[in-house]
Formats: sequence, structure tokens, C-alpha cells
Amino acid sequence: MVGVLGALAGCTHRTEPFQLTNVTGHLPDLDLTLTSDDGRAVTGDSFKGRTSLVYFGYTHCPDVCPETMGRLMRVLGKLGPDAQKVRILFITVDPARDTPKALHDYIGAFDSQHAEGLTGTDWQIESLAKRYRVAYQMEKGDPNGNYEVTHSSAVYVFDQQGHARLLATDHDTPDTIAQDLRRIIDDHS
Repeated sequence: MVGVLGALAGCTHRTEPFQLTNVTGHLPDLDLTLTSDDGRAVTGDSFKGRTSLVYFGYTHCPDVCPETMGRLMRVLGKLGPDAQKVRILFITVDPARDTPKALHDYIGAFDSQHAEGLTGTDWQIESLAKRYRVAYQMEKGDPNGNYEVTHSSAVYVFDQQGHARLLATDHDTPDTIAQDLRRIIDDHS
């Protein structure tokens, strides 16, 4: 009997854990109704069929957002042809200033082929942020009306069916993100 159990143990396929935080079953599926940077209405279903990297930020962000978008561009570069199976969704936390045109221009500075800016009403953004446990807060403005928005900086990874799978932070390297992302892509190819 021990020999049979030993033989069966040799046949089992052990899957290594993800390096990123595995949120499978802990966060809701990709469910949204927003406006794309090209002005069209989109829902979570609009992005099914591709792995989605969801990031909440804003176009006037002085540092964290451009750094994160740059890091995601490096991740796409590491994926090679598989980058075509990935979409970056940049959801604004500053809908008052981030019009579809402002988002379109911002995303275009990075990669409009693989990224899309999304905006909506204050209520839509607040509801979506709450759904995915994203914290953000408008800071006090200066006399010219300029202000910053303090916000979470995590990137949410949703698989091709829109299921929440992984959470990447600013401590995760492009290599680490790309490695886990490739597993998500391969699992559903």
C-alpha cells in the first residue's frame, strides 16, 4: 500500500505559489460601468477575453502614477507576444479633471495599444473604489485650485474571465509581475 501511495504522490502536479498576492476568491469579479478614454461606455464584460491589469490613479499625479505606468510598460515588454493578451485599465480617482480626452492623452504617452483610461461620475468611481478596497482622498488645494489625490497604488490582476486573481504592489518588480502574469495567461489560453 505504501508503494502505491508513493507512486501516486509522484504523479501529482504541484503548483508553485504565486509571487504576487493571490486574491482569488477574496475580491469580486471585474464589474464596472464607466466611460472609456475614447468616449464609449464600457462594462466589465467589455474586457473579457484578455487579462486585465487595473490601476486606480489620476493624470495630474506627480510621481506614483507615472512610475506605476512605466513599470507596467516594462512588464508588457517582458511578455513579448503575450502582451497582446493583456489590457491595462487606468481608472481615474479624479473624474473632475480627468475627462476622456485628458485620459486619452495621458494613456497615449505610455501605450494606447495596451492601455485604456476609464472615468465616470464621482458616484461610479467611489462605488468601484469601495468594491475593490481602494482608498483615495482629495487633498486641500492651493490658491490656484491645484490639488493632489492621495490614493492606493496596487495593481489588480483579473484573468480572461474577469475573476480577480492577483494583487501587485509597488514593491513587486516587473520580472515578478510578468512571471505571475504569464501563468495567468497560460492557465486560460
